[in-house]
Amino acid sequence: MSLQISRRAQRVKPSPTLAMTARAAQMRRDGFDVISLSVGEPDFDTPAHIAAAGVAAIQNGFTRYTNSDGMPELKDAIIAKFQRDNALTYQRNQILVSTGAKQTLFNLCMAVLDPGDEVIIPSPYWVSYPDMVLLADGLPVTPDATAAHGYKITPRQLAAAITPKTRLLLLNSPCNPTGAAYTRAELAALGEVLLEYPRVLIGTDDIYEKIYWGAEPFSSFAQVNPALHGRTVTINGCSKGFAMTGWRIGYCGGPAEVIAAMATIQGQSTTNAASMSQQAALAALNGPEDDVRRMNESFRQRHDFFVKGLNALPGISCRPGAGTFYAFADVSGAMQQHGFRDDSAFGEFILREALVAGVPGEGFGAPGHLRLSFAVSMETLAKALERMGQALARGPSRPA
Repeated sequence: MSLQISRRAQRVKPSPTLAMTARAAQMRRDGFDVISLSVGEPDFDTPAHIAAAGVAAIQNGFTRYTNSDGMPELKDAIIAKFQRDNALTYQRNQILVSTGAKQTLFNLCMAVLDPGDEVIIPSPYWVSYPDMVLLADGLPVTPDATAAHGYKITPRQLAAAITPKTRLLLLNSPCNPTGAAYTRAELAALGEVLLEYPRVLIGTDDIYEKIYWGAEPFSSFAQVNPALHGRTVTINGCSKGFAMTGWRIGYCGGPAEVIAAMATIQGQSTTNAASMSQQAALAALNGPEDDVRRMNESFRQRHDFFVKGLNALPGISCRPGAGTFYAFADVSGAMQQHGFRDDSAFGEFILREALVAGVPGEGFGAPGHLRLSFAVSMETLAKALERMGQALARGPSRPA
């Protein structure tokens, strides 16, 4: 007997990043020495003072429900962070704490989209954005932010993508998967376009803010476009910059009526983020950032080494990024050289022949690419480059 699955659920597909990570883990269990460059999380431990705060919360019995939208003390720390780092001003009723920035984004889509509403998502994009929109009965619109434009959408492309049905723009800077980050001037130019369309909200995903080495200081969208502050939901979290992926803490600041709707949705789904995780996040946001800066410098050094190594491989080119811990390699030349029909087949070849796991670009809306995480040691990156070079020199052992 076949059980009926909702059309909503059938619209979406499993995350290719999680699928590749799971496959690499299974191959390791089967005895293969796989180097996994597919996972999207820092390889560092959570800084000791943050972990200690979480442990202390458990030991002190802080293990019960909190307010569903977040502890007041943590909201105050988030307000202070937004003011300190981004020159953005919020009140408590404009802040929501969630179980990771992913839930924050999902809450946003569910809160503001009606069936048929369009959401502009520049491509390449994080794999979950379009599926979140589909789950909320919206329609993803994905203008191509090409390598020629630094993987960043232009004002002209944005204006061309806006229709009477456009409800939301999702902007990720620095970007997963490309590492591209918008400059102040580029954000201001996008803002000039959006001023003409008062129905369009902006969701800006700043989760990689602390993993950034651009030529100018990091800028958040609402910071550069104060006239759009009341239409912008600024999303961030502790996972990436503080190496707290498993703690699952995301947060946002935005218009009170939108935050209230997002909080209502969260209250009927997961309620509050874990109480001990919120205490750890409080220590992260209020504490020193020496460890954050140390991790960021390590990622920058790995980026420089790995991107240079990828560009030395035959048929592969890779633009340098301004942040994140991903290299987004254009592998179309290698695909053509060895007769691969698509980047999934090329990714399978690299996994099978080089025992290196990356995520094909098709899942990010950019066929002909491979996303490779450099959140591993320099030694591991050197070994991965060596294996990939050897595999490319040999070519496929069976027809592509």
